[in-house]
Amino acid sequence: MQQAERTSFLYGANAAFIEELFARYAADPASVDESWRTLFDELAAEQPALLREAAGASWAPKETKVIGVVDADMRPLAANVNQTANGQAAAAEPAISQDQVRAAALDSVRALMLIRAFRIRGHLQANLDPLGLAPKPYHPELDPKTYGFGEGDWDRPIYINGVLGLGDSATLRQVMSRLEKTYCGPIGVEFMHIGDPDQKAWIQERIENIENQTEFTELGRRTILQRIIEAEHLEKYLHVKFVGTKRFGLDGGESLIPALEQIVKRGSTLGVKELVVGMPHRGRLNTLVNFMGKSYTALFSEFQGKASYPEELRGSGDVKYHLGASSDREFDGNVVHLSLTANPSHLEAVNPVVLGKVRAKQDQRHDKERASVMGLLMHGDAAFAGQGLVAEGLDLSDLKGYRTGGTVHFVVNNQIGFTTSPTYARSGPYCTEVAKIVQAPILHVNGDDPESVVHCARIAVEFRHRFKRDIVIDMFCYRRHGHNESDEPMFTQPSMYKRIGQHASVQEVYARRLVEEGIVTQAEVDHMVADFRKKLDDSFTAAASFKPNKADWLEGKWSGMTIAPGEEDRKGETAVDMGLLREVGLSISKRPENHDTNRKILRQLEEKRKMIEGGEGIDWATAEALAFGTLLVEGTPVRLSGQDSGRGTFSQRHSVLVDQTNDNRYVPLNNIRPDDQAHYEVIDSPLSEAGVLGFEYGYTLAEPNALVLWEAQFGDFANGAQVIIDQFISPGESKWFRFSGLVMLLPHGYEGQGPEHSSARLERYLQLSGEDNWQVCNITTPANYFHALRRQVRRSFRKPLVIMTPKSLLRHKDAVSRLEDMASGSSFHRVLPEADKLAADAKIRRVILCSGKVYYDLVAERRNRKIDNVAIIRVEQLYPFPFTATAKELRRYRDAEVVWCQEEPENMGAWHFVDRRIERALADLDARSRRPVYIGRKEAASTATGLLKNHTKEQAELVERALTVD
Repeated sequence: MQQAERTSFLYGANAAFIEELFARYAADPASVDESWRTLFDELAAEQPALLREAAGASWAPKETKVIGVVDADMRPLAANVNQTANGQAAAAEPAISQDQVRAAALDSVRALMLIRAFRIRGHLQANLDPLGLAPKPYHPELDPKTYGFGEGDWDRPIYINGVLGLGDSATLRQVMSRLEKTYCGPIGVEFMHIGDPDQKAWIQERIENIENQTEFTELGRRTILQRIIEAEHLEKYLHVKFVGTKRFGLDGGESLIPALEQIVKRGSTLGVKELVVGMPHRGRLNTLVNFMGKSYTALFSEFQGKASYPEELRGSGDVKYHLGASSDREFDGNVVHLSLTANPSHLEAVNPVVLGKVRAKQDQRHDKERASVMGLLMHGDAAFAGQGLVAEGLDLSDLKGYRTGGTVHFVVNNQIGFTTSPTYARSGPYCTEVAKIVQAPILHVNGDDPESVVHCARIAVEFRHRFKRDIVIDMFCYRRHGHNESDEPMFTQPSMYKRIGQHASVQEVYARRLVEEGIVTQAEVDHMVADFRKKLDDSFTAAASFKPNKADWLEGKWSGMTIAPGEEDRKGETAVDMGLLREVGLSISKRPENHDTNRKILRQLEEKRKMIEGGEGIDWATAEALAFGTLLVEGTPVRLSGQDSGRGTFSQRHSVLVDQTNDNRYVPLNNIRPDDQAHYEVIDSPLSEAGVLGFEYGYTLAEPNALVLWEAQFGDFANGAQVIIDQFISPGESKWFRFSGLVMLLPHGYEGQGPEHSSARLERYLQLSGEDNWQVCNITTPANYFHALRRQVRRSFRKPLVIMTPKSLLRHKDAVSRLEDMASGSSFHRVLPEADKLAADAKIRRVILCSGKVYYDLVAERRNRKIDNVAIIRVEQLYPFPFTATAKELRRYRDAEVVWCQEEPENMGAWHFVDRRIERALADLDARSRRPVYIGRKEAASTATGLLKNHTKEQAELVERALTVD
């Protein structure tokens, strides 16, 4: 007896036990143990008719219904007779014994459990690795012996009720043949972790009836071969012409190219009009030319050291394997716009950016079904398993504020990181385990079988279209060269690269197959290769005189936008008519009808109404709401997302009012002119910084005509999104010629809340400032905040805006503005002059320059001590630094000492940024001070003390020093 037979829980004496359990379950599911009930439930869920039809043997007369363990409604039957269709006894037919019925039922259950095991575990024995580095493991759950089937059972009919597309009955041999071809061939499918029975049933039906393969036409197979030839021989050509030059080639993963075309081709028939693509550098150049349509001539020109953009454009540019592109492709009369998003070597950082672009484009098309614009993300295996942004992006996939209707993920699985083998790179069996957090189906496929890869691509697009959910293709392939083409992989993976050196290329494998099957001749293959080589040679020759003559950064939705003018003062038209200000203010402070509003919020609404009616005491949150509301009425959408942004971290915003009785949500800003205004979308984001900030940045790349804001819960938390800030937001315009109007709201201020709730790291943003890349502000008045927000979308250009937003100032009695400060004639002020009545300018002995919250501490103490010879000037915008405006205010106090006062430690905050800039502003004034003096906390390793007592002491000391004139 075989070991599997001896250990099978369905073998021998156990069979009777299973029979009894099954009969009891059929009579009353609650009568069996939960573990067995779950098993029988799952079997029933996969094919609702299976268990109730299991009692009907396939060899029973067709006009009769076998009465055995259960009837068609899962009820136990006591009788043992045959009946005709009209219920009359059919005495002519021999009775079928209860034992026979039970045996047939048990065989059916055994077969179903075997089938279910293949659906769950079949991928473990699939032929996935082209290199065959590891033998396929034996798994007992995939062995019929485990379920009590012996050698004599292989050709005996088993009733399976149409499962696998084999009809009512099939032999075990037929069942195993279909299971192995479907689940253990070049494709391994993981889908049984999905909770939705409709999704599981769709996948089963989609793959089982056709043994998980598409029957391609002769033309289709020739086309796949042509794409493989183009992908492979481009890499070979570059390898010869530019020896040792980094290109991060696709060698070994060429099946990607025809798969991408299939995604677009099939997607276009399902209504996809735009495809937004994100990918790493591996295979990017091949994708750019063979999928995106970039010319070979342009690519060769870049390899020869020429820029990818016209000479007249300013900017630093980027290496060729980070660049993006856009084009239109037509398939079967359907045109699809393709957009490949530029991204750096920070693998997976582009993911949320792509998702944000997709969402923006869907919103522009008013595509609530999310069918016309689709995201495609390509990944490396090591990055997909190792980078947290993968999980953050997946988490966004089905959230209301970030939903895009599903993303197709394509993993080019080289089975290696830089030099790291999978056993050192991940804990799970596959690099795609993380996708299971959103129950995404995963299609593992052998990259040496292009037809199977294209087949998976087709299924992926269809699944996404049907269920609007993410799906993953994991293409097992290899990397023929090292991490880059000058790398030596034998140092770290000698066994793998010996195997690769002996392994035929994808083109050789597939061409040999087609030749053997009579689809093409070897002469035809050779001719296809020769024709393509000539095309490459001609393009290489033309590259010597090639010049890029077009930039696409101001096309489409960006038409009408301009490059920012050179003047430092760019206020824009941000003032609003007083009538509109009052209309918006009174609307958002009105008590909502038929809404059980929280009593504390009702009091706040009443206070807000009084502010608007009196025109005084406008606080920060109200000014923000006025900025949003006036933009909405003027037709500009506003999108704000972040952790707890609806209420506001500091309970200051309350832009969503929650009914205290039924949790219904009311958004005042969407009810100013409900039938004649743009939409306000405020989203409480998941606890993610990098993912959500990247998403909002991506949104702004596609939508210049909306105010888009990301808010950190505390400014310090933005460091969790540093890659997005460093690699996209700060340098995006210079590297990739892509504009963004994103606003980052970063709560900042020293109130004794410890090192993680004090500093938004102002110094980091100032250090990243250069080439007019963005704006960095530390604003002190609600009115100035109002204008800063509105100018983002009331100018002809777009720049990101980084704002150090307040915490304690949200309710500070002096941090208020008048309504007229936002009305006609008003504007944003980069520098705010002295606000109090002091001694004559000539008698001012010290001028304090500062920014942000510390101003209110300084002015309060100055008033308390009745000091009138110390002036305070606020620098509201730190970058671009307002040289002219700063010099204008300092000119009034030529005989005064100039100091810079800040709350942050000396090695943080704005000091090292403003020091020489203030010196430059003083240079032409013939003033007593030539350079500013620093006043603030001493340098520190941590941003702030954790003890309130120490904080209070430090704050008092710096205020004292600032106000004390030597």
